[in-house]
Amino acid sequence: MAHINESVVSEFVLLGLSDSRELQLFFFAIFSVVYVTSVLGNLMIIVIISSDSHLNSPMYFLLSNLSFIDICQSNFATPKMLLDFFVEHKTISFEGCMAQIFLLHSFVGSEMLLLVAMAYDRFIAICKPLHYSTIMSRRLCIIFVSISWAVGILHSVSHVAFTVALPFCGPNVVDSFFCDLPMVIELACKNTYEMEILTLTNSGLISLSCFLALIISYTIILVTVQRRSTSGSLKALSTLTAHITVVVLFFGPCIYFYIWPFSRLPVDKFLSVFYIVCTPLLNPIIYSLRNEDVKSAMRKLRHRHVNSWKH
Repeated sequence: MAHINESVVSEFVLLGLSDSRELQLFFFAIFSVVYVTSVLGNLMIIVIISSDSHLNSPMYFLLSNLSFIDICQSNFATPKMLLDFFVEHKTISFEGCMAQIFLLHSFVGSEMLLLVAMAYDRFIAICKPLHYSTIMSRRLCIIFVSISWAVGILHSVSHVAFTVALPFCGPNVVDSFFCDLPMVIELACKNTYEMEILTLTNSGLISLSCFLALIISYTIILVTVQRRSTSGSLKALSTLTAHITVVVLFFGPCIYFYIWPFSRLPVDKFLSVFYIVCTPLLNPIIYSLRNEDVKSAMRKLRHRHVNSWKH
């Protein structure tokens, strides 16, 4: 009797994206390019910001931290997914599965809080420009980044602590390319209704509260920008467009997943791919294309390297 409630599942089987060999090779080619471009793109943003003194501001400090989180998110599940395209029996150990759940929710939770911090930075810059340098100090930026990581990790620990304690005695098949928390919980050998409600409340609250904070902040900022017609306001509007685009693309799938997290549709798997694999690529593309300062710093860095090679 002492062993009845203990987990006997030592590994989970991942069904992946498709059974078709041709499709798997196609997905491997596409997602390999997306993965490499995402990691290199975010690394490029970090290098550009750290190497250009003109980008030594709170906004770019927060952006470089956002790129770091995106690099982390690119690496927690995508490399395994790419390798699994060549493996017929895709498995992941129980510990590896729990690690994926922990890492995903840590990175996603941290990014949510960091996006709120970036919105606050833009709010102060546009609505209270005279006080910007005194309010948005480097110390406050470090506090924002520290809080975002702390909240993300605590949010994740609360999920994993309950999931690890669940008894898993079979089946052990996860219809995804990574350990998706709602799907793993459904495999437990007990009624998980309370756990499902806890998961929905935990993730739903942090997602919706951050999203509402962002909507309110950007609405106030846009109203303030529209009242002005200066060139600085137009530049601010261009930067805001990039921020809002990232927020919508990041929070859209996230909120969708937690509206009905325990009833899956066929489209959910492909939304998961977009969220896990493609979202980290969007930030470097959007910020480098929409931000003139980043593009200018990129050109200067390129010219510097070209001249060094010539000499």
